[in-house]
Amino acid sequence: MPFIPHTETDVKQMLASIGASDIDALFDEIPVELRIGILDQVPAGLNEMEMSRLMHARAAGAQPLCFIGAGAYEHHIPAAIWEIVTRGEFYSAYTPYQAEASQGTLQLIYEYQSMMAHLTAMEASNASLYDGASGLAEAVLMAVRANRKSKSKRILMPATVNPSYRRVVQTIVENQGITLELIDYQHDAGCIDLASLPVEPGDVAALVIPQPNFFGVLEEVSGLTDWAHARGMLVVAVVNPTSLALLTPPGEWGEQGADIVCGEGQPLGVPLAGGGPYFGFMCCNLNHVRQMPGRIVGRTVDADGKPGFALTLQAREQHIRRSKATSNICTNQGLVVAAATLYMTLLGAEGLARVATTSHLNTQQLSEQLTTIEGVEIAFASPNFHEFVIKLSGVTSDAVLDALLAEGVLGGFNLSADYPALGEALLVCATETKTTADISAYRDALSRVMQTLKGGAA
Repeated sequence: MPFIPHTETDVKQMLASIGASDIDALFDEIPVELRIGILDQVPAGLNEMEMSRLMHARAAGAQPLCFIGAGAYEHHIPAAIWEIVTRGEFYSAYTPYQAEASQGTLQLIYEYQSMMAHLTAMEASNASLYDGASGLAEAVLMAVRANRKSKSKRILMPATVNPSYRRVVQTIVENQGITLELIDYQHDAGCIDLASLPVEPGDVAALVIPQPNFFGVLEEVSGLTDWAHARGMLVVAVVNPTSLALLTPPGEWGEQGADIVCGEGQPLGVPLAGGGPYFGFMCCNLNHVRQMPGRIVGRTVDADGKPGFALTLQAREQHIRRSKATSNICTNQGLVVAAATLYMTLLGAEGLARVATTSHLNTQQLSEQLTTIEGVEIAFASPNFHEFVIKLSGVTSDAVLDALLAEGVLGGFNLSADYPALGEALLVCATETKTTADISAYRDALSRVMQTLKGGAA
């Protein structure tokens, strides 16, 4: 839906400037009998998200209801965002090497960094990374460089981190002598058991902590952070940015806070797409900032004392230091970062909190409804955000997902390959885009599918 920026006051002023009494007067040459009259098929009082959904449904027919999360989330994106981002100034902006020619791009990145640092309660942010998975890999490399007290290249990696992220990290770090040591989770709670961690794990460079974890479960982040710091490790937080509108930010975990924060920025105004583009974010404290990969934009003054923006700490990048650089991230996902900046600006703290709260409430409602179905149970009783795991009995996850798709429902993410100990299980998500009717439709469809697959009456 195109974004129309004119307010009622703007319209009145324009009409007055051309001497027209109202909008109808602009089209008085069209005979009355040819005018459409009242639009009785357009409901009154719909908000933008509801109207966009209605018009898309009428234009393209019914689209499947999406209840898949697993690292990529369907959120409402206000029309204003991509109308602005696809303007030529943003759409075709090149990398900001020349500050005197790139003040607009540099200011936008500076605003983005400020927002991300505030959201995570950290002191510095870079100008983004390629995606959340490679962002975690860069965070692991950074942790090994930054932890000068550690002589090892051991990283404790929880099994509750997104499996795709773990595979990407392994691919990137395995040829650099870095070892990822898997930490298992409590199979009844879906999170790390702090009491089961070794008292003396030896020399370890860093502990990775997901929040929420891949199952949507909330980890005991403060206890894990203090445990790691007490044993000389750095803490790498992998977070969902939307959740930070409600949850304690990583900079406030435990006594000292996390050292490095990364994650996937797609929930912040980037639409779902097959393979992206998405973007990764990374923040840290100032004592580690020289080890942070990618760009940083700083605010400064010119020779006349006027404020301006410029790339700073560039010696970290390969276009200056070449093989001695901390990274070769000279290009990042600038366009989607622009969208994220506008998304956070437009929603503000209150709007982002509404998105997170509504998503969480919808997920709780969905959880309550699905568990009324015979053969469906919640896998973990732990507190969660925005996603949860259901176990299925008497059926296979693949068969259920195929049957749900035939019913017009994308029913979740199949966990059986990555977490075989769970048996037949689905990771299910609901965001603020889901209505009570959507949730009931999923419940009804799953109920029919379970009965049919078990040989009962549909």
